[in-house]
This record gives sequence, C-alpha cells and structure tokens, in this order.
Amino acid sequence: MIENLFKIPEHVAIIMDGNGRWAKMRGLDRVYGHREGVKTVERTIKFAKKVGIKYITLFAFSTENWQRPIEEVNAIMQLLVEYIHEKLPFLKENDIKLLFMGRKEGLWDSVLEAMKKAEDETKNCSSLIVIIGLNYSGKAEIVDAVNKILKSNVEKIDEESFRNYLYLPEIPDPDLLIRTSGEKRISNFILWQLAYTELYFTDVLWPDFDEEEFLKALYDYQSRDRRFGRV
Repeated sequence: MIENLFKIPEHVAIIMDGNGRWAKMRGLDRVYGHREGVKTVERTIKFAKKVGIKYITLFAFSTENWQRPIEEVNAIMQLLVEYIHEKLPFLKENDIKLLFMGRKEGLWDSVLEAMKKAEDETKNCSSLIVIIGLNYSGKAEIVDAVNKILKSNVEKIDEESFRNYLYLPEIPDPDLLIRTSGEKRISNFILWQLAYTELYFTDVLWPDFDEEEFLKALYDYQSRDRRFGRV
C-alpha cells in the first residue's frame, strides 16, 4: 500500500527492457511490444507523480539500438513523435516537464521538432520532471563532456565541476535505478550519475510493469541503508 511508503526516492531512473520479448511470447511483431511499452510509460509517469517522486529518467533508445532492424527503429521513432504530440496536453495539465538527453545527430527532423516543442511548452512545469534518454550512451556523454572541457580551456577539473559539462547537469543523480526483464546490467546508461545509485532488477517485462511492481521496487529501496562510503 502507498500508505506504507516512508522514504520516497527523489529521482528514479528506469531501463525499460523487454518490449520485444513480451511481443514474441505472444506471437506478435516486436513493434506491438513497443506500443504496449508506451502505455506503461504513461502509467509509470502518473504513479511517480502520485507518490511524490520529483524526477524520473527513462532509457528509451540507446546509440546501440540503431543496429536493430530498420523497420523497428522507424516504428520506435514514429511512436515517439505520436506520443509527444498526443500526450503534450496531459503533461501541461499535470505540471510535468519533459526533457531529453542524448546526441541529436541522426534523429529524424520530425523527432527533433517534437522534442523541441515538448521542451518549450513544458519548460515552466515543475511538479515532476521526466527525462527521456534518446540516442543516448553513457560513454558518449562522458566523451562529449571531455570535449566540451577541452574547448573551454579550463585549467583544472574536479568531480563537481565535471558534472557541469554533462547533458543535464542540473538534474540530481538517481537514487534508484530499476531495470525490467531480468537482465542484470546497466547497459551504458548514465554511467557517471549511477556511482551511488541503488540498483533494483525485476524479471517483469516492461509492458507488464505496473503500480504493484513499482511499489515493490520502492519498498525494496526504503529498506536500503545508503551510506555513501560512510560507516
């Protein structure tokens, strides 16, 4: 029950894995799994806002995902554009800000236009901030940060100043990372920011991830003793 939650993470990151396997288990095309996954995104965002989470980061498309069949890549991009345009009124009505992180090179013009529209129209929203990792790679983010530093002619960099060169330096590091589908790896996702993040893995495939499963992750999180290197 939600009433039993007493320690809510400020920032939850999610690797949304298992759409293709979910569809294959049902004899359906992988694209159908991605469509069901989009429905899960919506209910996950609603639940995050309901319990008081302030930031939620969703890994939607990695730089490695370009290696998938072109039909699947095209379907994912089209789904993203459709979702943004369809759900933008909902986001604004519920005071939800939408941000994107990742490299823009290679993305469709229609995707870039939808991203800009969403960020512009939700920039004053603040009750929940949703970050979408799109064409994203943790290694690429660090490399891009280093290249920015080289161009800036800064004489000295420490950990705090380094984060100023990341894609979204103003966003706090995740308290909790959830990965669905049973895989137990972080797959090149926000590598710098995950240094002290609590990790939670579930066998549930992303389209089946519901409020009950989210609660299980939150209950597990509130049982952790986060010492950050201290005794």
